[in-house]
Amino acid sequence: MTPVNHDVLTPVQFLERSAVVYADNVAVVHGETRRTYEQFYSRVRDLAAALADAGIQKGDKVAFISPNIPPMLEAHFAVPMIGAALVCVNIRLSPKEVGYIINHSESRIVFVDNEFADRIEPVKEELPHVKRIVNICDTSDEMPLPGTDYESFLASGAGKLAPFLVEDEQEVATINYTSGTTGSPKGVMYHHRGAFLNAMGELIEFGLTPESNYLWTLPMFHCNGWCFPWAVTAAGATHVCLRKVEPETIYHMIGSEQITHLCAAPTVLIGLSAHAEQNSIKLDHHVEIMTAGAPPAPQVILNMENVGANITQTYGLTEVYGPHSICKWQDRWKSLDPEEKARIKARQGVPYVHALHMNVVDPETMTSVPRDGQTIGEIVMRGNNVMLGYYKDPRATREAFAGGWFHSGDLAVMHPDGYIQIMDRKKDIIISGGENISTVELENTIYQHPAVMEVAVVSTPDPKWGEVPKAYITPRPGAEPTAEDIIDFCKQNLARFKAPKHVVFGELPKTATGKIQKYKLREKEWSDSQKAG
Repeated sequence: MTPVNHDVLTPVQFLERSAVVYADNVAVVHGETRRTYEQFYSRVRDLAAALADAGIQKGDKVAFISPNIPPMLEAHFAVPMIGAALVCVNIRLSPKEVGYIINHSESRIVFVDNEFADRIEPVKEELPHVKRIVNICDTSDEMPLPGTDYESFLASGAGKLAPFLVEDEQEVATINYTSGTTGSPKGVMYHHRGAFLNAMGELIEFGLTPESNYLWTLPMFHCNGWCFPWAVTAAGATHVCLRKVEPETIYHMIGSEQITHLCAAPTVLIGLSAHAEQNSIKLDHHVEIMTAGAPPAPQVILNMENVGANITQTYGLTEVYGPHSICKWQDRWKSLDPEEKARIKARQGVPYVHALHMNVVDPETMTSVPRDGQTIGEIVMRGNNVMLGYYKDPRATREAFAGGWFHSGDLAVMHPDGYIQIMDRKKDIIISGGENISTVELENTIYQHPAVMEVAVVSTPDPKWGEVPKAYITPRPGAEPTAEDIIDFCKQNLARFKAPKHVVFGELPKTATGKIQKYKLREKEWSDSQKAG
């Protein structure tokens, strides 16, 4: 191959193009601030030059601890532009966890929004690789950490040549750390080619255009915002930044900024639909919402579509750049009643246009399960949008790639039309007296109860059956359901053995992206049992 017929694929290219094609279009909105694509690109070049001038070289790591504000967007282009790798850190982690990620990634510069300085202040003396700290002063001029402020750092690169050092499209562009539910977080390495292609997939599947206004309700620190920093930019659309994900603020922004697209975990949809119900809100224009993170109950989708949004279910993991499959709508479903439409929309669907390889297999033999909608197997994937591997963890990488596929750990069925539907995580399936009980199926049923806002089902030890389902429920405001109400409802709508044997009401533990942390509930059940024993 020669430069005549080959070019390195990198998502940095998207901004270079949009800065020319859409130079005067509004690229970024943050409060009263509005910047065009020409201005956005200028700031990115200044940041890239400042990083290079500060000694950041090809292969170095740069960490950002920041909410969804312009500096985080700028980092998604400036850092990979100079051949370095961007490490976006979950803003809700503890200082110890943040310190682990910064040290494991060997990040040399750390950018910290001043609201989250307490995530790094207790461990700042325990970061041997860090040469510099930069304060992002978004909410005030206070600089709680020693170092310079972001705007001054940016200004130090003004007028200097920003180097472009991407020579191989399989170089590491970003490293995203998993939640570490079974040990220390793993660093998932994204390459330039995968980021480019996954962003193109989002642009196509979500229908982004230069007229689109995208609201940043999804954390950019989570799978690089499912690659939407690059996808929205590729479309020449407008990024509308949002520091905090609050239903009232989201609805205000949808109206004031004429938002057309946003992404949200199911728990965010629950909050949005509950707020809409309490305040009699109906959307006055079309809004596309992509949801993923945990299988949403059909009732959650139905509730949000009653507000006026169109919900699209996608599925993926950190290891595949976020979404890998989409429940692509088919015209033949138009005549179905709303409840049946919602049940279909809750499926995880078919691979993205750029991610053709996805299957449900017997994990032992790697043979495909029948397309009967009943036989359970494991979802496996391969292709351009599978991670390079886990940073500094070859053993975990080999295990994840066993048999030439990435193993998701998610159990699913394949329907006759080729659409996949998740039944459970391997560790979440409940085997009670020899019968398999899908916690997802049980949760979907409980969500249909009018008094239920959120639910998580886990296994709990049982002397007779080995383990049985236990439901943790957050009731809707003002509702006071009883355990008997929930159990009887399930027995009326499912096989009786699938009904929960125990029900607890209260708040549910969640990750920073709004995903319910079922593992914490499960661990509590089994550790309490061991203590009692």
